[in-house]
Amino acid sequence: MASDAEKSYDLLIVGAGPAGAAAAYWAAKRGLEVLAVDKQHFPRDKTCGDGLTPRAVKELSDMGLEGEFTSWHRHQGLRVRAHGTVLELPWPSHPTYPDYGFVVRRRDLDKLVAERALSAGAVIRHGVEAVTPLWDDASKSGELTGAVLRNKATGETEQVKARFVIVADGANSRFGRALGTKRDRSLAQGMAIRTYYASPVHDDPWIESALDITDRQGNTLPGYGWVFPLGDGKVNVGIGLLSTFRDYKSVNTSWLMEEWAHALPDFWGVDPTRPEITPVGGRLPMGGSVQPKAGPNWLIVGDAAGTVNPFNGEGIDYAYETGRAAANIIASAVAHSDLSILSEYSRWLETTYGLYFRVGHLFAKAIGNPDLIRRLTNSGMQSRTFMEWALRIMANLLRPGELKPAELAYAAMKGLAKTR
Repeated sequence: MASDAEKSYDLLIVGAGPAGAAAAYWAAKRGLEVLAVDKQHFPRDKTCGDGLTPRAVKELSDMGLEGEFTSWHRHQGLRVRAHGTVLELPWPSHPTYPDYGFVVRRRDLDKLVAERALSAGAVIRHGVEAVTPLWDDASKSGELTGAVLRNKATGETEQVKARFVIVADGANSRFGRALGTKRDRSLAQGMAIRTYYASPVHDDPWIESALDITDRQGNTLPGYGWVFPLGDGKVNVGIGLLSTFRDYKSVNTSWLMEEWAHALPDFWGVDPTRPEITPVGGRLPMGGSVQPKAGPNWLIVGDAAGTVNPFNGEGIDYAYETGRAAANIIASAVAHSDLSILSEYSRWLETTYGLYFRVGHLFAKAIGNPDLIRRLTNSGMQSRTFMEWALRIMANLLRPGELKPAELAYAAMKGLAKTR
């Protein structure tokens, strides 16, 4: 019997985080022989807010993980703080998505989703990195035949063959760059840093966002802060900002995180001098800003494709969704022995996210002006109705086919985006 390293697979997935593990699950469910590799050993930590919105919850439920929900910390919506006003905004009702979310540490969540893919029949190898694409030089078609893998512990390399490849190795996708992907630098990029603190209200039913942050001297800081309760004695505390901020490149994120920790509302009872771990951060390409996302027999998904929401920095729900879509499209290509079916992926991305991401990029550009965002949040916080609309738009929870105020407001923004 051939070993895993010697087999030829229907699908090789580079990366077994949210997008890769979701792709592995759905592809294996469709009967494909799947190998997913990840350079890390699970469970592993990951820079993230750990918050799951209703879109992510739906994907996890569809993967059969509802049985885990009772052990996760559930939240009912978003608490927003700005300019001395506090609003608690429940997740809206929606025909497709639930009206609740969870906060789950990524080291736990990603392990569970990877195990779910294993249970569906996928093979996952941890501590193994895909370092070099293998090309079909004979056909001159730009098709991949697999990849060179390297064992991180031993340094040994091997070649694995596959009919199709999904690239899901995260925001700084080395494998994607080897295929020629690049980020459009004219579009917004996010930057975030986070840590954990002990808190007496670790089981609060709201995730929280602060829209006006100041340092200890009262000076306005760029970006927005968050506090997400984990229900395990700790809260996830972080701060994020966009590259549209005029002084983006000069921002010291460690200093920014420290100032935000000292500015946290007393409600959380956090000792800013005692983080659980050293704060860690990273950068995220947003709004589908990475191109190309598809080749003759390969697709790019999740953060590697830049599918992060420019409105709020969410990436995990879009990772699950793009991983699922890519897996199903490749399964159809296998079933029909037709490579041209992979062109459906780009069309699906455009139909599902294209205009929404373009609107998000306009929003990201606008809020790069600190004075403008201060005026917008100050006026917006005076109207609960306005903020409820904003939540539905920014969380991508608009109701299809309806013409209610949030949908009408978004339609006006779409009209502006179409003219750009």
